[in-house]
Amino acid sequence: MTKTERQSTIFLGLIMSFRMLGLFMILPIFTLYAHKLTGTTPQLIGLALGIYGLTQACLQIPFGMLSDRLGRKPVIFVGLIIFACGSAIAALSHSIYGVIVGRALQGGGAIGSVIIALLADLTKDEDRTKAMAILGITIGIGFALAIVLGPILNGIIGVSGIFWLTVILALIGVLLLFCVPKPAKTVFHHDTEPVATLFKSVLRNVELLRLDIGIFIQHGILSASFIVIPLVLQDTTDAGTTHQWLIYLPIIVIAYLAMVPFIIIAEKKRKMKPIFTSSIVTIAVSQLMLWRQHENITLCIIALVLFFTAFIILEASLPSLVSKIAPAGSRGTAVGVYSTAQFLGIFTGGTVGGWIFAKGGTSSVFMLCSLAALCWLIIAASMRKPPYLTTKTFSLAAFKEQMSLPVLNKRIKAILGVYDVFISNKDNTVYLKIDAQQFDKTALEQLLVPFADKEC
Repeated sequence: MTKTERQSTIFLGLIMSFRMLGLFMILPIFTLYAHKLTGTTPQLIGLALGIYGLTQACLQIPFGMLSDRLGRKPVIFVGLIIFACGSAIAALSHSIYGVIVGRALQGGGAIGSVIIALLADLTKDEDRTKAMAILGITIGIGFALAIVLGPILNGIIGVSGIFWLTVILALIGVLLLFCVPKPAKTVFHHDTEPVATLFKSVLRNVELLRLDIGIFIQHGILSASFIVIPLVLQDTTDAGTTHQWLIYLPIIVIAYLAMVPFIIIAEKKRKMKPIFTSSIVTIAVSQLMLWRQHENITLCIIALVLFFTAFIILEASLPSLVSKIAPAGSRGTAVGVYSTAQFLGIFTGGTVGGWIFAKGGTSSVFMLCSLAALCWLIIAASMRKPPYLTTKTFSLAAFKEQMSLPVLNKRIKAILGVYDVFISNKDNTVYLKIDAQQFDKTALEQLLVPFADKEC
């Protein structure tokens, strides 16, 4: 990667991580804090935790499309300002309703898809996969830090202080945005942006729908669980609100360390489906343990280790599966639908979890999550073995001969290891889905201008 590509990846990754921190730092502490707010009910606690998912789901695709017209950086700037305003409203609020409004505005700064599109504008085709992987890692680190830092910062500056810190992080994000190079031009990328004409085919793809339902349920379980997990830890340990990080830290560290070998096995040994379904089983088991044994601190911690390990494995596996299954040129649309399902899951889990908590208490929330995980397992069990395909892209200008597009399509498809081809006149790009173990690089090289692609 060039210096500009590295700089762009780091700064945009930091902006994404700061947003992640701001959204998730209150997750492990908000239920314990909410009783200080006027008008608080269990239902409204769940709504406050999940409402940002609704606004994010509604606005992320429109924001992405708007950035094609107005430019990436102006839209990211506006999104960060909206996010900062929402955080400030939540910080100033003394009622649960004010926090709900603030959280809704936080989600209204739905710039995730725009950041990905800007990163695509600033990276070469052959380096884009590395840049996106780095971006994904920073998001994962942001989530882990948020769960641990939330209780620590709560003891130092309180929840309102955390919201003010989120304002500061958003403004730092604005400053970092000025350090991101301006792309030579804004280019539409089928692999990173949704295409309106492709939504119908993506929504009809049964295998992609299984993944969309899966991420919906997974994040619904996360939101619902964290309505009651802080209360469980408070009731079963001597760790007060500000010391629960001592429990979360080893759990998160163990989960991330345990995740690594399973991801390697899934990708390198091509055991994705068994690892995937086993992780869903683990989620279900952890929720059943919390349902029946949440008053036993030892079993509760074991259940949380199992839950976070499986959650992190699935969080890494699901986007990979979407990329593998999505047809050539449709990944951006498939990821857009997938992300929308994820945010709707956050909203649904929070609102339904809060309502169930009000009606039946802690046990009923874990029971609901257990049933949701079992439903997910039934849906996932019949999934096909995923194809182990990766995406390669080439500019049309990289091909030697000025042949017609149907002829070019036919010649590329005839190459060993090429499973799908999509040629886009809109962004002047050829998208390939290939099996890296079978792919005949030499055959493709014969169609390309020498040194047109570093990997080939």
